[in-house]
Amino acid sequence: MTEAMEYDVVVLGGGPAGENIVDRARAAGLSTALVEGELVGGECSYWACVPSKALLRPALARAEARRVPGLAGSVAGPLDAEAVFAHRDHWTGNWNDDGQVDWIDSTGADLYRGHGRLYGIRKVAVSSPEGEHHILSARHAVVVATGTRAVIPDVPGLAEARPWTSREATSARRVPGRLLIMGGSVVATEMATAHQALGSRVTLLVRGSGLLPRMEPFAGELVAESLREAGAVVRTGVSVEAVERESSTGPVTVVLAGGERLEGDELLVATGRAPQTEDIGLDTVGLTPGDWIGVDESCRVPGSDWLYAVGDVNHRALLTHQGKYQARIAGAAIAARAAGTDAVDTSRWGAHAATADVEAVPQAVFTDPEAAAVGLTLAEAERAGHRVRAVDYDLGKVSGAGLYAEGYRGRARMVVDLDREVLLGVTFVGAGAAELVHAATIAVVGEVPIDRLWHAVPAFPTISEVWLRLLEAHRG
Repeated sequence: MTEAMEYDVVVLGGGPAGENIVDRARAAGLSTALVEGELVGGECSYWACVPSKALLRPALARAEARRVPGLAGSVAGPLDAEAVFAHRDHWTGNWNDDGQVDWIDSTGADLYRGHGRLYGIRKVAVSSPEGEHHILSARHAVVVATGTRAVIPDVPGLAEARPWTSREATSARRVPGRLLIMGGSVVATEMATAHQALGSRVTLLVRGSGLLPRMEPFAGELVAESLREAGAVVRTGVSVEAVERESSTGPVTVVLAGGERLEGDELLVATGRAPQTEDIGLDTVGLTPGDWIGVDESCRVPGSDWLYAVGDVNHRALLTHQGKYQARIAGAAIAARAAGTDAVDTSRWGAHAATADVEAVPQAVFTDPEAAAVGLTLAEAERAGHRVRAVDYDLGKVSGAGLYAEGYRGRARMVVDLDREVLLGVTFVGAGAAELVHAATIAVVGEVPIDRLWHAVPAFPTISEVWLRLLEAHRG
């Protein structure tokens, strides 16, 4: 049976970005339908941000405690893997989305479970697991928020070896004795940190010259140094030519260029993401299945007055918090346009422009040490043609850092626009660095003049006193 329903807004994908669109649309009084084929809450809630941080928190807390006098001896033993996994399971709701469904219901939106596809202009077709079919029409907007999936490179034998992706790494029920990891970015380094702490012997295989290539080079260098000290093997500039595995429970062998063979119990592939747009009906609206969905500043697809895309699927900034930000921006734009107002402001930092996706993206990597950054790196700023100066400071020399942990290692950098005397980017690496990045985000987004930052007094003795040291170094 096919049932037709009409709404103001139809959202395809129930991850964080889709949920935020629902929230904004309902707050504006627009009737809204949400379509989700898996768990409401999406990748972030069940296989990415939430479970990974639940796995990492015990590892980072122990690492920090081992550097605190009077406490180090009390945490010398191994982590309780069973308790860590139970903590992770609690935060994922044991992969049950009842709580998130209750929240959707509380907004007044209608939830349709099943596979959704665009079905021409302003329409979405939904096929439920029970065999029901619905055609949902949208008066004002259809929003695609289907996210991404892990990419398995075209390496001989890799797909057949049933490698882990981020999903298996964050939802694992056991600790592999030997874990091989292909990749050097966020998923690779965070899962190396977590599984090494849980007792795995980790080997990172990185094609590039270092870890965390999207951040300042020193971030990857400090993380690699720490991983090696913890017992992991970090190899850069290596290429995987083939993978072999005879059985699903047996060891996996990686063959490197030159013929070297490495054996592990599991292989995690963390080499990139691709948009989940292969089978969502893009061809019915003149777009190419499998492609990223390009959007304008309000996250609307160019040439359309009804189709939007938010979150990873538009390739603007593949981070949960940025997807939620885009949803807030797009939701406001949809509401304004639905009301027939001409006050849609897509100017730089306007109410309906996702400017931060381009100029001030914050990111925190929960490795040991943590790495956090916002805005442009020095290299990015120079490539963009800015006249800049990088100001560096040893984070370990700040009194608050020394009190935080013995032998504190870290580094801070701010990238200064010399023509405007504002910050274009800031990077922190060190224990607790993730909690420093929002202050930097405010400075970059607000384009706070250096002279005004002198009046933002950091409390003593906190690690945030690094701001004063950076400003002093800039003044000379």
